[in-house]
Amino acid sequence: MTGLASLWLPILAAAVGVFIASSIIHMATSWHHNDFAAVPDQARVMDTLRSFNLRPGDYVMPRPGNRQEMSSPEFTQLAKKGPVVMMSVLPGDVVIAKNLVLWFIYCIAVALCAAYVAGAALPPGAAAKKVFQLAGATAFIGFALGLWQQTIWYNRSWVTTLKSNIDGLIYAVVTAGVFTWLWPR
Repeated sequence: MTGLASLWLPILAAAVGVFIASSIIHMATSWHHNDFAAVPDQARVMDTLRSFNLRPGDYVMPRPGNRQEMSSPEFTQLAKKGPVVMMSVLPGDVVIAKNLVLWFIYCIAVALCAAYVAGAALPPGAAAKKVFQLAGATAFIGFALGLWQQTIWYNRSWVTTLKSNIDGLIYAVVTAGVFTWLWPR
């Protein structure tokens, strides 16, 4: 067993490495450029939505008020008529710095989980292959597998999810490599 306190450097270094890798993927490539389609006549759609004064949050339509309404003929007809929409409304003045800070905190959280799993299973001086395996598998789970829920339940594109899973694999390899390199001897 390797204590978490002795893994603070790999945790932080892995988070920085993933942060840099994700920045390169998202800013220096067009890999995710087509993840979201443009809405036709988006200015008119935005003007219409703006008139409802929607607060930032997640919305679905049509949305029944209760289970009985969900099975009513009126709701069934409304849903069949479509479109069925799931959307997230963001504030108009999105501050990217906040998102980047939250992303970095998330990278630390995933690295902390990788440290916990690898540290609980492996002693200082463990074989590099085992460190890489456990830290990498845990990081992959943290960065990638939860994204499948968005496709399964909310019909997000499988292509987008697959691309994000490839990103997660890259982040897992970075995390595993850093842990292998900085594992206590």
